[in-house]
Amino acid sequence: MQNLTSPPPGQAAGKLIEVLDAAIVGAGFAGLYMLHRLRGLGMTARIFEAAAGVGGTWWWNRYPGARCDVESMQYSFSFDEKLQQEWHWSERFAAQPEILRYAEHVADRFGLRRDIRFNTRVTAAHFDEAVGRWTILTDRGDRVSARYCIMATGCLSSARVPDIPGIESFRGRTYHTGRWPHEEVDFTGQRVAVIGTGSSAIQAVPVIAEQAAQLFVFQRTPNFSIPSRNKPMDEEYERWWKSDYAAHRRKARMMRTGILYHIDERSALDVSPEERRRVYEERWAAGGTAFMGAFVDLLRNQAANDTAAEFVRGKIAEIVKDPTTAALLQPRDHPIGTKRICVDTHYYETFNRENVRLVDVRSAPIEAITRTGLRLRNGAEYAVDSIVFATGFDAMTGAVLAVDIRGRSGASLREKWAAGPRAHLGLMVAGFPNLFLITGPGSPSVLSNMMVSIEQHVDWLSDCLVHMRARGATCIEPTQEAEDAWVAHVAEVGNRTLYPKANSWYMGANIPGKPRVFMPYVGGVGTYREECAAIAAQGYPGFRMSAPQDAAAAAQ
Repeated sequence: MQNLTSPPPGQAAGKLIEVLDAAIVGAGFAGLYMLHRLRGLGMTARIFEAAAGVGGTWWWNRYPGARCDVESMQYSFSFDEKLQQEWHWSERFAAQPEILRYAEHVADRFGLRRDIRFNTRVTAAHFDEAVGRWTILTDRGDRVSARYCIMATGCLSSARVPDIPGIESFRGRTYHTGRWPHEEVDFTGQRVAVIGTGSSAIQAVPVIAEQAAQLFVFQRTPNFSIPSRNKPMDEEYERWWKSDYAAHRRKARMMRTGILYHIDERSALDVSPEERRRVYEERWAAGGTAFMGAFVDLLRNQAANDTAAEFVRGKIAEIVKDPTTAALLQPRDHPIGTKRICVDTHYYETFNRENVRLVDVRSAPIEAITRTGLRLRNGAEYAVDSIVFATGFDAMTGAVLAVDIRGRSGASLREKWAAGPRAHLGLMVAGFPNLFLITGPGSPSVLSNMMVSIEQHVDWLSDCLVHMRARGATCIEPTQEAEDAWVAHVAEVGNRTLYPKANSWYMGANIPGKPRVFMPYVGGVGTYREECAAIAAQGYPGFRMSAPQDAAAAAQ
């Protein structure tokens, strides 16, 4: 066991700069709200943030066309009535610059910046059993002692660059959609390659195509995308939300996705083909991810799902003029919605432009990146000036495991999660006391409106700390039995759905060597919220609370 004057094993010594109640890793929406709540409890807390500003994913993801796929009126905080009444969104689906301005406004409105250490990456967090505290180390040589360590690192914040031979030899410019430069990038007159056709590519491709002289889109796996039908904020719609925000939020929190929209409770198979087509057309015209609420069984019944998938494939064929390109853009290897369904602004239409070409790298994979472009396994070469990697993230676990986290007896979280992430409620890990994961694996997180899930986790955690303080407890961790039961439940509920049929980042399938485990909880935001509330109401069964002797008191 180490004390506060000696570093964790394998770490260089640094100055002890601060003793806190809580250290928070990440200044995205989760970190900001967590800091605000802890202050309200009278606790000392500090955020450590690798970026130079607040916003988390919306600070890093500045690629062309970056936009939220949850409506602006719902992708916002609900904890402060004045905030949600006074803030005005300009569009139905807000773009990255506006969401970042919102995050900055929240930080300034509540005076949060003074407790954020920017440009500081947490490299290690080790639990000291002797004092029941975490020792936090940063890349700036700092050492911090904190009773609680709270990982607010985000689910999609560890950018993945594919390991393609020759990548370092390319003479042009390279970009990753998840680590976009802060200065303007102008592709005018350039030959540009976009590698990947996930959500960020689907948003970026139409914008880049308007600038580039030639755009090559390298696609291995096509994705389903629904038109967003984005538009300026409708004043009447905004007034409707603000007329009774509290009631609308309550309803949204009990929805499966945490998003308030109508779900047709009929099966897609219980209506006539004509009625089914009418419903799909209506949802397509309305736009957005609410398309998946067209019928209640689209994610549970393969035959029902097939009807929705075929409808969207038909739309792609109608939009894309070249039949060969249209066929390549039609997904056929996974049920619709089992990869996070995308929303777009004229994505499919972009492939009708003369300066845009779709390149199928499933039939001929990328063999190497050369000094001047890309070479495929079939010998084809593409000369380009810039390469955009729209290759996604090491989702849900990547940012957490980037930190060397060690719990009781020096146990490594990376080793514990070697076969897949394990966490009780997606909130805490057995053997790692006072370590909290905001929207961690095993919670609804990426299957939900992240703002709703963030607030629910932060509120639950805050209430738990109040409960502990009332009992004189300073240490909490889940039992191994409770963790095992929850992990089994998450898997069992997931296997009742079609989600495991897709090689998705939900399953870790986009990262070579990552265990294939369905990571989020698919039981629904409302169901999950009720389970968490019941556990709190019953005095936190499945968790152990204690009050370890403080080393300073013991020394006196």
